[in-house]
Amino acid sequence: MKTMLWLIILLASTGIFAAGDVHLDKAPGSLHDQASLQRGAKNFVNYCLACHSAQAMRYNRLFDIGLSEQQVKDGFIPTSGTKVGEQMRSALDGKVARQSFGVAPPDLSLIARSRGVDWLYTYLRGFYRDDSRPTGWNNVAFTNVAMPHVLSELQGEQVLVHEGRGKDAASRLVLDKPGKMKPAEYDALVADLVNYLDFMGEPAKLKRQTLGVFVLLFLAVLLLVSYKLKSEYWKDVA
Repeated sequence: MKTMLWLIILLASTGIFAAGDVHLDKAPGSLHDQASLQRGAKNFVNYCLACHSAQAMRYNRLFDIGLSEQQVKDGFIPTSGTKVGEQMRSALDGKVARQSFGVAPPDLSLIARSRGVDWLYTYLRGFYRDDSRPTGWNNVAFTNVAMPHVLSELQGEQVLVHEGRGKDAASRLVLDKPGKMKPAEYDALVADLVNYLDFMGEPAKLKRQTLGVFVLLFLAVLLLVSYKLKSEYWKDVA
């Protein structure tokens, strides 16, 4: 009983710590949007896979978002000789990563399930310049983050501006140096990437939800039939 109580307290405190006082922006993605998922998968391969693995994901699961085997081979497998049935593995050595960043980049297979899509959407748009950090970057959703802003060339450089005093104090991000993309374009890129990370966390999610609807409908019909059958059996019992 005590063990269960401590587990509940730990899970609750972990959730509170993860959320904190950070305002999370709503991620606009949808798992029904295959075009968005395909763009997100391309963004993941181009910008994330160099450092982060997704070992619970295999390239052939990209077939589920409307890509053919040849499209996956031509545009999504970064190294020659890799087969479509293999896992999405980064070529970055863990020891080298720890020496460079102080920590090895985490596997991203289940990051959307552990953090949530709104947190990821806010995080990837929340980097700002901070010269006190070893990488020169910090993040509004993840204070003192070890990861540098790998998408800064696209987004540009933001600064954190503090306004007001006391109870009226607030902070907001201001774009100080524009990047290659306009803010709306960068937000769209991040939305697609987060949408794909959500898919990657559970590729069969839509199928599971659809199957769940059919199961509930079947149980509803079975309940009606069972009730009618029970009434027929017991109608002569006084």
